Amino acid sequence: MRHLAIIPVVVCASVFAGACREQPQSAQPTPIAMTDEALGHYCQMALGEHPGPKAQVHLEGLDAPLFFSQVRDAIAYQRMPEQSRPIRAIYVSDMAQAPSWNDPGIDNWAPAEEVHYVVGSRTAGGMGAPELVPFSDHGAAETFAKENGGSVRTLAEIPDATVLAPVNFTLDAAEDAGREALLPGQHPDAIEARVKP
Repeated sequence: MRHLAIIPVVVCASVFAGACREQPQSAQPTPIAMTDEALGHYCQMALGEHPGPKAQVHLEGLDAPLFFSQVRDAIAYQRMPEQSRPIRAIYVSDMAQAPSWNDPGIDNWAPAEEVHYVVGSRTAGGMGAPELVPFSDHGAAETFAKENGGSVRTLAEIPDATVLAPVNFTLDAAEDAGREALLPGQHPDAIEARVKP
């Protein structure tokens, strides 16, 4: 009789021990191509209507990522404490592979923690705020910084204040937001011909 009483205890202990073991992590989600229907998480505006690099954030338990009109906004989202779900992956537009500032590409995504960012350049992102401009190629980031100002940093080197501090917009800043930045290899005259003085 004693042996029969021990069996349920052993079975329960085995079940609990199995439940307590660390479950293997599923594979990191892959980036998805930006479509015409993709909307910015904060602004709810079509991403394709705004120049500059974009970002997508994949959250645990959701099939579709959150898209952001600016890389700065996605990094701010990552660093804010009010997340409802854990972040599984962040991808940013690789501007080393982008056709132009106005056309950052729809499927040239790179993991946010693996790229080099130009911080503090004279360029504004799609929503007119200062932008973190991502490049998979360090040399391309250096060239962009030389031509547009700013410094090259890793994601870990970007201070929280750079993405979380409020942005003061002025009329000049709003006008500058419409200016196209030079990507490495582009000729300045081609850009200036399209920008009002």
